[in-house]
Amino acid sequence: MAANKGTVMKAVLVGFAIAFAAGASVQSAQAQSNPVILITEEEGVLPAPPGTDLKFRAGVSRGPAIMVVSPKPDKSGVRSPFRLQMKFEGRSGAQVDPDSVKLTYNKKTAVDLTPRVKPYVLAAGIDLPETQAPPGEHSIRVDVKDKDGRSSSMIFVINVVK
Repeated sequence: MAANKGTVMKAVLVGFAIAFAAGASVQSAQAQSNPVILITEEEGVLPAPPGTDLKFRAGVSRGPAIMVVSPKPDKSGVRSPFRLQMKFEGRSGAQVDPDSVKLTYNKKTAVDLTPRVKPYVLAAGIDLPETQAPPGEHSIRVDVKDKDGRSSSMIFVINVVK
């Protein structure tokens, strides 16, 4: 009977050890999945680009379609961290070139955001589950090309609230 108690105690201790190790690995995995900083506090206070009175007419583009899925463009504000999700669609059967995707923060001196989002870029779009930006209105330009070299771009605004 004493041998059975010893075996049971060893099994319980092994169980606790496994549970502790699993909990520790979950915590370390969560620590590694910190939100990606899309825009830093310092970049958020940079001066805006100079305004222009020129008005351009949009031409017909055969480049890929670009759609902002999240945050919703019609939202009055989003809290950080938020999901950044965009969708790209090639036209006339052309494939989107994921290596051509470029994100730029529109400031007096433009800030290239591409290296920060590159791991989350696919031909179908961008899906960054958690990203951070400081409070404020942030204008971002997206450029993308298809494999035939046709390009498209769009500017979207994210209004981050406290």
